[in-house]
Amino acid sequence: MRILICDDDAMIREQMAKYLHEYFDKHELKCPELALFNSGEALLADSGQKDIVFLDIEMPGLSGISTGSELKKRNQNIIIFIITSYIEYLDEAMRFRVFRYLNKPIDKQRLFRNLKDALSLYYSYTDKIPVETKQGVYSVSASDIVCVEACSRKVIVHTVSSDYDSIHPMQYWMQKLSMKCFIQTHRSFIVNMEHITAFDHTLIHFCNCQFKAYLTRRKYSQFKEAYLLYLESVQ
Repeated sequence: MRILICDDDAMIREQMAKYLHEYFDKHELKCPELALFNSGEALLADSGQKDIVFLDIEMPGLSGISTGSELKKRNQNIIIFIITSYIEYLDEAMRFRVFRYLNKPIDKQRLFRNLKDALSLYYSYTDKIPVETKQGVYSVSASDIVCVEACSRKVIVHTVSSDYDSIHPMQYWMQKLSMKCFIQTHRSFIVNMEHITAFDHTLIHFCNCQFKAYLTRRKYSQFKEAYLLYLESVQ
């Protein structure tokens, strides 16, 4: 994992780095690599891995809005925190799905609470799931799984790029996909809320209607509540 801090104020950069070290020390975790930048241009020129970014909105040259939009184009799973004293910019920031925003001066406890959520989301993206088929075993990122479907006597793992006929039953997948982005909507479907495009009382659509799953009426309210909470957690 690599965490990047981008702010034209050196004091903010140093304070954020100090707080991040404190967080990982407090939880007895190894601190990831921290990279500090004083402009959006410098951040975008960096060729290293970018997992979590703390990004100032108001900077000379390339703004935080433009920088964040470009980062999202390059990697839709990047987790971006907006750091700002200017609330009026938040609507623009939400358009490229920032994870959270932090007001200046930085509240350490609020940062710690939100960083915990960001790390949970990061690990859900990077989890590798073995999908065992009769032909072999394939390693699939959890975030690439769209849904798991029980169809006749087969269990199919649908991903953004391929479908796999799993040798394991639905019960196995219910236990394996225990991350908060997965939910069972029907006895024949476990779905990844990350890929949902739309839903009604009976059907869920994914990936601009390339896939669909059934939603039982008795699960509708529970599913709707879980989905809205999920959306709130990634905004």
